[in-house]
Amino acid sequence: MSKPRIVFMGTPDFAVAILDKLVKNDCNIVGVITAPDKPAGRGRKLHESAVKAYAMEHGLKIMQPTNLKDPNFITELQGLSPELQIVVAFRMLPKAVWNMPKLGTFNLHASLLPQYRGAAPINWAIINGEKETGVTTFFIDDKIDTGAILLQKKTSISEEDTAGSLHDKLMHLGADLVLETIHKLESKAIAPSKQQEDKPLKEAYKLHKETCEIDWNQDIATIYNFIRGLSPYPTAWTTMYNGEDELFLKIYSAKKDLEQHQLKVGTIAFTKNELKVAVKGGYINLLEIQLPGKRKMTTKEVLNGLKLAKNTYVG
Repeated sequence: MSKPRIVFMGTPDFAVAILDKLVKNDCNIVGVITAPDKPAGRGRKLHESAVKAYAMEHGLKIMQPTNLKDPNFITELQGLSPELQIVVAFRMLPKAVWNMPKLGTFNLHASLLPQYRGAAPINWAIINGEKETGVTTFFIDDKIDTGAILLQKKTSISEEDTAGSLHDKLMHLGADLVLETIHKLESKAIAPSKQQEDKPLKEAYKLHKETCEIDWNQDIATIYNFIRGLSPYPTAWTTMYNGEDELFLKIYSAKKDLEQHQLKVGTIAFTKNELKVAVKGGYINLLEIQLPGKRKMTTKEVLNGLKLAKNTYVG
């Protein structure tokens, strides 16, 4: 029995891990579709996607359409005779594309659908203090993340997990799930199921700089989850008022110190080695931070070169 002709669509590192799993398991990848090269950095040199770099290294056919509805692109895609298409961290597809293969087009999403539909499911699961998440494969339809579910795998979220560590955990779990989905679709051993929307749904909205500012008036657990849910990207931030200076401060990691205090929320308590923000229920102890124009450093490293006023605060 011949293996199905697969077209893979994706852009970032998360997608590379899945593509690598398919290549190493001898899946029949007849084409890879990824984002066009984009100018990046100070020199504005063209930068290729992680998926393109991997595909080039492994001699895979690459397509980089700017318009997925372009008749020339549709014709080129049809020429590959895809029997199955797999989408991982790409963009919304027109029906002419997702409806093309006989086995369908399925997507890997980093949540347990229907919960956390949207662009940032990993971040929001941690921000909202979830104890469990997972990955889902589902058939693409004409809406975002709403198609019939194929398979799901669950995993726990620890108190120490960040968006970065959970990203890696789900990336490997997702690679296994995609491979399993291919095999079951190929052998017709899978029955797609409609997404159940009987419970209140939590969305995974795209994150912007404005939505990453810390609200120090929230309780200690909420702030802690917010910081780790945005680490290492796009990163929680705040403004630190140090005497006459206003400093934009990125916070990469912190811990909760559940201590009683009488300080006003946002007040910074510091020693030679520690920088703690007074909040409801204790302190947020800052561990890794970044000042404007500086690299990410431990708080101890920052305090070695930063003089703080007695009344320094954040807000």
